[in-house]
Amino acid sequence: MIWTAFGQSLAQAVGIALSPIPVVLLILMLVSAKARTSGPAFAIGWTAGAFVVATLAFALADGADVAADPGATDGGNALQVLLGLVFLALAVRQWRQRPRPGIDVAPPKIFSAIDTMGPAKVLGLGFVAAAANPKNLPLAISGGLAIAQAGTSTSEGLAAIVLFSITASATVLVPVIAVLALGDRTTAPLTDLKTWLLANNATIMVVLFTVLGAKMLGTGLALSS
Repeated sequence: MIWTAFGQSLAQAVGIALSPIPVVLLILMLVSAKARTSGPAFAIGWTAGAFVVATLAFALADGADVAADPGATDGGNALQVLLGLVFLALAVRQWRQRPRPGIDVAPPKIFSAIDTMGPAKVLGLGFVAAAANPKNLPLAISGGLAIAQAGTSTSEGLAAIVLFSITASATVLVPVIAVLALGDRTTAPLTDLKTWLLANNATIMVVLFTVLGAKMLGTGLALSS
């Protein structure tokens, strides 16, 4: 049952993991002088953010017994449909705001403040990036809801949320572990990855929003039929 519940939330977890700008933010930390403190702090905050939001959504849905109560189930399905529509709208918005060829996009202002942040601020930044990001918040909510709809017990649900949170943090945890293990040998690959992510951020987000929107919309409609 744990793996079934995790499987139903896997798409949402992958959606959280595919967050180009936060990953670029992490890479800037990992190529700085504070890499061995800032990197782990950001990763811990990110993982905790995904876990807390998914757990709260699971607890609320589990308290409403969405797996057994038809009314609660309908409400959960309606939420999935709504979130699907939100992501499709975000895909359209991202497409319209994509940078035109030949026009450079200024990086977010927070990039220039990375070197001045202490571990506590970086930890909080990681938490907010995972829990309050306009893309990640609804995904974490949907993930917790999907796990609750699988009909798991509380202990099974929490175990599934742990797997969900680790998967949602994969693109953050892997670079941090690599830097801690390999040191300066990761600088060139990470710099190349940062450049590629910044250049292709709009395309990645349009595709991601479209796929997630279609998936969540289809799931909500299928379960409500």
